[in-house]
Amino acid sequence: MIGFAAMYVIRLPGDGIKPTPKEERAIMWSSIGEGIGLFLASNIVINLHRPDLLLPSMALIVGLHFLPIAFAAGFRPFYVLGTALIVAAAVGFVMGAPMGGEVSGLMAAGAVWLASGIAIRRDWLAKRKTPATV
Repeated sequence: MIGFAAMYVIRLPGDGIKPTPKEERAIMWSSIGEGIGLFLASNIVINLHRPDLLLPSMALIVGLHFLPIAFAAGFRPFYVLGTALIVAAAVGFVMGAPMGGEVSGLMAAGAVWLASGIAIRRDWLAKRKTPATV
């Protein structure tokens, strides 16, 4: 459903939400750091034979990646999303195997799905306010 909503909104006329150059740099570097962090974390937990720590580790890294973007954009919802993902990771680490990874993964997925829906709605509203150009 989120994918179809995103495809619809992306194809609407108008500019929608456009990041500033500062925000674009923060997104780029945070995403690069996230990719490297996910690669390292997955290799570390696999080599430690602790697959139960994979989902909490991933939630932690994805959550951390939102914080510099939130700072650069001055966008409070990214702080909330980053914090929610970090909390999901902490719950997974504290609960431990076998349920910790599953609970962490579900909490993180729920937070990201909710944020995706909110972001799609935000862009849709922005495009409705912007007159279409030909």
